[in-house]
Amino acid sequence: MVLAVLDALHYGLGLASGSIVGCTLGLFGGGGSILAVPLMVYVVGVPDAHVAIGTSALALAASAATALHAHARCGNVRWHCAGLFSAAGVAGAALGSTLGKALDGQKLLALFALLMVVVGILVFRSRANCGDAGAACTRDKLPKVFGYGAMTGVVSGFFGIGGGFLIVPGLVASTGMTTLNAVGSSLVAVCAFGLTTTLSYALSGLINWPLAVLFIVGGVAGGHAGCAIAGRMSADKGTLKTLFSGLILVVAAYVLCRSLGRA
Repeated sequence: MVLAVLDALHYGLGLASGSIVGCTLGLFGGGGSILAVPLMVYVVGVPDAHVAIGTSALALAASAATALHAHARCGNVRWHCAGLFSAAGVAGAALGSTLGKALDGQKLLALFALLMVVVGILVFRSRANCGDAGAACTRDKLPKVFGYGAMTGVVSGFFGIGGGFLIVPGLVASTGMTTLNAVGSSLVAVCAFGLTTTLSYALSGLINWPLAVLFIVGGVAGGHAGCAIAGRMSADKGTLKTLFSGLILVVAAYVLCRSLGRA
């Protein structure tokens, strides 16, 4: 498959978009992934939705790894819970990416927009959930952890997203951990799901490698910034989540109008 070659301006927009995604990942542990594909398609100008999904999956995995390192240094990662959640979701991500490649690009974007609406509502509803700082993955919680992990993996692979916006509430709901710990721990799964999806799309030739590199470079800087902000503004998470859910809903409306207009 021959991929469209973008000009210097659009590659520059890719660098800037990567910074936005990385910052959002570091700040919320998710949400950056839900913005990555629309940024790839409507800002950077990637003409093929499948290429945008494959490229963003690789960039998100790398950006999440950077944010994970920063959160781990702050002690925000619960490795046992994160590992179990990720293990359950990897198989789901492989299945979801296979299904996503078989769907028409514009229909996939329309479904993506509807998912964003759901995510915006979930983020808003979880704005006041503080969680338990001492929560752990006990044996009685394992069914919930594996269940949430598997379902999130399928969604992540299908849409080529990190899925952190679903992983964070999933970890909170299944283990009772704090939002900050869920943000840090979710990045383990974001990396695992992103790499699984990347492999599937790479084997089909659906990744723009130069754009992915620039997106990653921007995401590295943004990820460190987002983590620093998350630590300083943890008390204001409710307000931040409210604003962020509004942003997601606005982007969702735009993507839905554009995708239906091209259908």
